Amino acid sequence: MNILNKFFSKKIALLIFLFPFFSNGQTTDSNAQSEVKYPQFKVQGLFQGRYLSGFTPGIDAATGLQHSDGEGVEDTFDIKRMRLGLTTKLSDGFDIVVLANFADVKSDPKNKILENAFARYIFNKNIGLMAGQFRPAFGLEELNPADILRSFDYSNQYTEFGNNGWASFQTGASVFGGFNLGKLPVSYAFSVVNGNGRNQVSDKDDGKQYSSRFAFELNKKHNINFGINGGIGEVFNTKVFAVALDLTADFRLADKLILQTQLEGKQGINHYLYYSLAAEYRTGNINDYEMRGAYFLPNLRYEIKYQKLTAIEFSCRYEYFDRSFKVNSNARQTYTPMAGLEFGKGYTGRIEMGMQFDNYKRNVANTTAYDNNLFIIQFQGRFF
Repeated sequence: MNILNKFFSKKIALLIFLFPFFSNGQTTDSNAQSEVKYPQFKVQGLFQGRYLSGFTPGIDAATGLQHSDGEGVEDTFDIKRMRLGLTTKLSDGFDIVVLANFADVKSDPKNKILENAFARYIFNKNIGLMAGQFRPAFGLEELNPADILRSFDYSNQYTEFGNNGWASFQTGASVFGGFNLGKLPVSYAFSVVNGNGRNQVSDKDDGKQYSSRFAFELNKKHNINFGINGGIGEVFNTKVFAVALDLTADFRLADKLILQTQLEGKQGINHYLYYSLAAEYRTGNINDYEMRGAYFLPNLRYEIKYQKLTAIEFSCRYEYFDRSFKVNSNARQTYTPMAGLEFGKGYTGRIEMGMQFDNYKRNVANTTAYDNNLFIIQFQGRFF
């Protein structure tokens, strides 16, 4: 009887969650349809290519893997992303989004290539629904596509929290929107996902991961926004959690000179690490395996707007991250100074050059946990 009650309660909750999506998605306004023709299509694309040169002998420039025999490939060209996306607008407020990264075919394409694949219905500015494969809102980086990041790539903590099902591309459903708390604008998102990454045949177990985000616009002029993120879930009948705080602030120093800043910190159970270890090499308590990290990213932007050159940028992200700070701690500190040139509107064209300095608490031979200095040149072209 308990099994039946659990089964029907889940199904009823799911129907209640999706009922507005189906009922409103099937409603048509004859007057609106006569004025605007649907479907409408929008194609987007992104190319990111890199040249990588390592300054540490024996370490692969592309993977960061240390080779004790000194046989690492220290200089290489790399295609990081070759994305192609399609947004199909079926009616006012109802669209379907697909995004694929064809650069994934250079390695094992299993569980890769397809990134976004979701349906979205926006009732009004207060509420919208989304279902499929998408990036759940859980911090600053999850809200920004790779082509407008103010550094070479996402942070180390973004990757690890993605491995644990809180960030990156996940399969599930989300409710999002915004409202005013007095005079304070607030945006929110509630998500439930399988938590085992993209393009999976099915969930890894019967557990789900639930996350939420609230962002408060404290000052629109200076883009001061404060975000609170939290998540709970169950993985192989074990409770897991994650929390995060983030802050943005922009300061116009002169007419064409602006300082843009981001600060973000996260902490949570690293069940991905825990279950990747053999039972004899881990403790019996998953709570012993917690990850935490923080980064600060200042970006100095000079809007030159000279002929085809739009802006010049200088940034230097500092990040501290430890994927298991209670057991076998090996904290990683990363400095990423970068200079960039922007061409066109919205990073249509972009050339970046800089360094990435990785320093570990201790080096582990023949792994990626090894001190590394890397020189990077990255070229980007996008259309949208």
